[in-house]
Amino acid sequence: RQVLSVALALAQASGHPLSQALASTLRAPDFPGGAVTEAPVQDRCDVAGNGVEGTWNGTRVRLGRADWVGATAVPQTAAYLTIGTTTHVFTFEDRLRPGAAELVAGLRAQGIGMQVLSGDNRAVVAALATRLGIEDWQAECLPAGKIAAVEALRRNGQRVLMVGDGLNDTGALAAADVSISPASALDAARVASDIVLLGQDLAPIADALRIARLARRRIKQNFAISAAYNVVAVPLALVGLATPLAAALAMSLSSVTVSLNALRMR
Repeated sequence: RQVLSVALALAQASGHPLSQALASTLRAPDFPGGAVTEAPVQDRCDVAGNGVEGTWNGTRVRLGRADWVGATAVPQTAAYLTIGTTTHVFTFEDRLRPGAAELVAGLRAQGIGMQVLSGDNRAVVAALATRLGIEDWQAECLPAGKIAAVEALRRNGQRVLMVGDGLNDTGALAAADVSISPASALDAARVASDIVLLGQDLAPIADALRIARLARRRIKQNFAISAAYNVVAVPLALVGLATPLAAALAMSLSSVTVSLNALRMR
């Protein structure tokens, strides 16, 4: 119970999904032995990309990545707690965010390449990528590594859409051409994103890209229609061949044409 109390104190100081899951589980009234009480951990500090650390009874305590706390990683999603020289492991079961599979299928249908950048260990990320059918993935990424991956793609002429929800994603979200976060993302991730989804479902992202491409196509068509109208109508008006009534009708016809073309989006 003492170990769990320390874990709860550290987990509550972090917005990471694993920390939140751990804290909510330990605080639950139906937790074996009853809800855990938070230990008096002092000087708690959230270290981006690694975890949370603090001092308990004069001893340095850490909750986070295996290599950061000095533990040996297990082949599944886990958080590692060290109290002095003693290590404890909390393992988690992963589940896909709603709409993740639909998003991948939608992007693949549009011919858009995908890459997974994750701070989790290789075994976990490999299993996730295989499950989704994504061949390009990187595991054990620190925030700087995610930024570097995005910038490398941009240097190669790619336009990057980054989807992320965690503190470790904020740098990469800011570095991408376009960035999206779900409503449940941390405040920092939402602030760094260009678009924030109203819900947690990721499926609408693929549809948004399809609609954006279609909208751009309609905009270009309308510019072409307007240019063609001016190429024909302005010379006629300059030589006096267009009466005020004809000019008004032509202008109205141009406006109606581009409006109807835009309405084809529906």
